[in-house]
Amino acid sequence: MVSIGYTMMTEQAGPRELVSHVVGAERAGFDFSVVSDHSFPWLDSQGHAPYAWSVLGAAAQATSRIPLMTYVTCPTFRYHPAVVAQKAATMQLLSGGRFRLGLGSGENLNEHIVGAGWPAAHVRLEMLEEAVGIIRRLFAGGYVSHHGAHFDIENARLWDLPDELPALGIAVSGPRSCEVAGRHADLVIATEPEAELLRTFDAHGGTGKPRVGQLPVCYDPDRGAAVARAHDQFRWALGGWRVNAELPGPAGFDQAARYTRPEDVAAAVPCGDDVDAFVDAVRPYAEAGFTEVALIQIGGDHQEPFLDWAGSELLPALRTL
Repeated sequence: MVSIGYTMMTEQAGPRELVSHVVGAERAGFDFSVVSDHSFPWLDSQGHAPYAWSVLGAAAQATSRIPLMTYVTCPTFRYHPAVVAQKAATMQLLSGGRFRLGLGSGENLNEHIVGAGWPAAHVRLEMLEEAVGIIRRLFAGGYVSHHGAHFDIENARLWDLPDELPALGIAVSGPRSCEVAGRHADLVIATEPEAELLRTFDAHGGTGKPRVGQLPVCYDPDRGAAVARAHDQFRWALGGWRVNAELPGPAGFDQAARYTRPEDVAAAVPCGDDVDAFVDAVRPYAEAGFTEVALIQIGGDHQEPFLDWAGSELLPALRTL
């Protein structure tokens, strides 16, 4: 049975609302939760980008059962890997062992703000692999110094380490990232139900490890309203991650998606209140071999109705997958 998660999407809601939403997700019966880690929304119409790690700390105190996870944090530009290691260890303590650290090579949209430039994808993966090694060494305890190709550390140490370290996930989108994840991750993260990604992950050491996917949905009793909202706030997603990792701001995503029609979005995102359509959208992840799928309800002001509906109708149907 596939575990079903809830996404705190920081691009579409403020910090207090996000915490309230994850409390509602726990009440509704979701199996886990994830949070995006952005400095910008994808589109101006989404309108938010609070600091994900403050939201996580508040969520850890406001909930008692639901696991928490970054989906995903980039540990190479905005955040130094030593700082990410400290944040993750602290979150594991605050949550009582409910935290997983999801990492990725990032998007220009978020990382450009520190003015470090945006290197080629292979360099970003080299940086990610080095950063993961640093985080692992700090998790192991003791003092760490490191002078590598991309990062330097002088005499760092994590003074508050949990007895059970947070599991570390790596986001993948192609063969090279799957290779890195297979070697270094405790779980793999992807946003497309591509079985080949999981096979490549397995070939490099990932066999038997959890695999977490993500799917946008747009619940609304008025299907036309759902399609309009999905088009307004999520048309950027149809560009694919090879495009989405490169664009520097919301204006670029708006321009890139200018010819995307509402019907194009509706073909990719289940919209309305037909439970079977939502189940059919999740099924390819289960068939590809994903063990967990986090849903994104599109629209920051439309979370409570979705959570009520998910608890009573959607989650029971998804338990049959």
